[in-house]
Amino acid sequence: MAQVYFTTFKTKAGLSLLQKLRTLLQRGGFDESFEKDKLVALKLHFGEYGNLAYIRPNYIRVVVDMVNEGGGKPFLTDANTLYKGTRSNAVDHLETAEINGFARSVIGAPLLIADGLRGTDEVKIPINGDFVKEAKIGSAVAHADTVISINHFKGHEQAGFGGAIKNIGMGCASRAGKLEQHSSSKPKVRKEKCVRCMLCARNCPVDAITVEDYAIIDYDKCIGCGQCVAMCNFGAMVPVWNEGADNLCKKMAEYTLAVLKNKKHFHISFINNVSPNCDCWDSNDIPIAPDIGIAVSKDPVALDQACIDMVIEAVKHDPFKEVHPETDWEAQLIHAEKIGLGERKYELVKVGI
Repeated sequence: MAQVYFTTFKTKAGLSLLQKLRTLLQRGGFDESFEKDKLVALKLHFGEYGNLAYIRPNYIRVVVDMVNEGGGKPFLTDANTLYKGTRSNAVDHLETAEINGFARSVIGAPLLIADGLRGTDEVKIPINGDFVKEAKIGSAVAHADTVISINHFKGHEQAGFGGAIKNIGMGCASRAGKLEQHSSSKPKVRKEKCVRCMLCARNCPVDAITVEDYAIIDYDKCIGCGQCVAMCNFGAMVPVWNEGADNLCKKMAEYTLAVLKNKKHFHISFINNVSPNCDCWDSNDIPIAPDIGIAVSKDPVALDQACIDMVIEAVKHDPFKEVHPETDWEAQLIHAEKIGLGERKYELVKVGI
């Protein structure tokens, strides 16, 4: 049975939350998750500009310091978004991260956008899953020796909740990987947005795009790689958001399996500011649960299940189902356990006050 280590946000004089986090990581076996001189990817969400629910940089500094003390080589990372926002290319993404407090001078480690300038730097990892045969993972994560996921636990409008599986499976995917998870169709053209710049046509790997009065996609040739979406600066190339929530959740689980394949890994979840929606929104609504604590585990499935259980116990009902009644958050956990990503049964080990 997997072990999940947990501490509350309760403190006392002489004992800060940063100290409690360090103790929790030590008890959870954090130092066993990486090796000296190896590259350690700290995967977190830097927060969309305007959203204030993301994890405080102060906590991240503790994790960075512990990796440095153990001789590892940490870097902070996230992949570019599929939608157009303040994190859809590496330049805007890094600027947003710095505005939100994740500057190297604060964190003590460099920031690398996992899938490069426009979200196209990827490594294809074969897993032969039920839904995904080759996962398209941001190259910086794919080439790291260890993945440490640092998750803000929250609601999610498609997956029901966002925890370790969401942070890794969706968060480490390249633009094409995100497209694969969100859509069962190929991109479409918004004719009124097209300025005929030709970037999509020049960067299409199979010459499926021609430009006349606007860009035209030959769907017999199109392979759905998402390159045109990544290259378009004007919002003319867009995904078709048509994948069902259950399939999205299952694809996320399979992508998580691909990311963690043959790697050391460790997982940290902050159950506070439990916003109803993802941190990808440019604002955050009032929390749907109280601040509960911090949980860590070597098993991402057990960790997500434990966080769900603690939130439901705290509010005496299922707030994720309440705010997103058409989603089934359990789908990602059932499929994750089925494919061997982890187990839902766990022992909760309480640490400190």
